[in-house]
Amino acid sequence: MTTTLTLEQRKNLVDWMADRSVDTNIDSQERTYRKQVLDDLGETHLREMAVKEGIVLTNEHLGVIECLRDYFLEFGDAEKGRDLEDMLNEVFAGHGGRKYLWHLFPSGPVTQGMRIAGLPVPPHTGDKGFGTVR
Repeated sequence: MTTTLTLEQRKNLVDWMADRSVDTNIDSQERTYRKQVLDDLGETHLREMAVKEGIVLTNEHLGVIECLRDYFLEFGDAEKGRDLEDMLNEVFAGHGGRKYLWHLFPSGPVTQGMRIAGLPVPPHTGDKGFGTVR
C-alpha cells in the first residue's frame, strides 16, 4: 500500500511514536507476525470493508487507516481506544483533529477505522453505554 500521509502527518506520527516508545526488547517474531497480518490485508480488503461500512475511501481515509496500521505494526493490539484516538487527533491536528476524523468516520475513527483496516477494535471502544448511567 502506498503512503497517503503528507510529510507533516508522517512526521507527527513518527514524533508521537518516538515520544511514547519504551526501551523494550520487542520479539522480532511478533513484529514479523504483525507485518504478515498487514500484508495479507491488502487494498482489496480495505475497499471491501469500506463498502460494508458505507464509506467511499479517499486518500484522507487511507491516511487514517495507514496511521492505525503503523500503530499496530509498532505496538501491537491497542489496549484502549482512547490512546488511538488521542494519537490520531495529534497526527491530524492540522486538518481539524477529532472533528475532521469523525467527519471521515461517522461511526468513530477508531471503531470504524480499525474495522476497515482489518484490525482488532480495542475493548469498550464501540460500547455506547460504557461509562454512562442507564
